[in-house]
Amino acid sequence: MSGMRTILTSLTLVGAVGASYGMWAIIVPGEEKKRELLKNLPESNPARMEESRRRNALTLQALKDAAETKENLARGYGGQK
Repeated sequence: MSGMRTILTSLTLVGAVGASYGMWAIIVPGEEKKRELLKNLPESNPARMEESRRRNALTLQALKDAAETKENLARGYGGQK
C-alpha cells in the first residue's frame, strides 16, 4: 500500500509540474508579441527617454541637496517650530 501511495504521489507531482509548464507555455508571449511590446516601450521614443532622463536628474539633484542640508525637509515649507 505504501508503494502505491508513493507512485500516486509522484504521478500527482509530475502532473502538477506538467500542467504548470503547459499553462506557462500558453501565457508567455511569442517572439512577434515581444517585439511589438518592445517597440511600444517609452524607452524606444527618444523624446520620452530624454524627458525621463531629465526628470531622473532633477530627482537625484533634489536628493543630493536634501542629503547635504541639516534641515528636516520632510516637515515641508513651514520651517522649524
